[in-house]
Amino acid sequence: MAEQISISSWILPFVIAAVFLHGLMNNVRVFEVFTEGAQEGLQLAIKLIPYLLGIYVAVGIFRESGAVDLMVRLLNPLIRLLDIPAEALFLSIVRTLSGPAALSMMAEIFDTYGPDSYLGRLASTLTGSTDTTFYIIAVYFGSVGIKKTKYAVPVGVMADFASLIASVYIVKRLFP
Repeated sequence: MAEQISISSWILPFVIAAVFLHGLMNNVRVFEVFTEGAQEGLQLAIKLIPYLLGIYVAVGIFRESGAVDLMVRLLNPLIRLLDIPAEALFLSIVRTLSGPAALSMMAEIFDTYGPDSYLGRLASTLTGSTDTTFYIIAVYFGSVGIKKTKYAVPVGVMADFASLIASVYIVKRLFP
């Protein structure tokens, strides 16, 4: 039986070949330009290391100190009023800090409640609709040298909270 070839397995090699051929047709020294770009990328990565290290240390301290649990307890009246499960609020808070930690929490929710449960669907929707706000601020602002994040942090946190509310509403409406 003949092996079936998928077009998706050819897209990346095709794009690379097209870029290479386009460069050759326009008399661009493709390998030199590639190595210059790689060098700039490496310099940027080295420049970002202090910011990444800082955000990971801050996230670790925040999580291990129990501050996330305290936030969940303090916000408990609000989440009961809005009918938000505590697990979803906890996931939402962790998601603003760390993507991998949020993914592991989502996997834990799947293991405990199942991926097709209300909490599983809510965790999936929440993880897909929120972002790692503090990681983004550290990395992207750090890469371009922005030091003052006065409005970025509150706006990012408000957007994540709006995503939490929207996720709860959407999952309740779509999966009653």
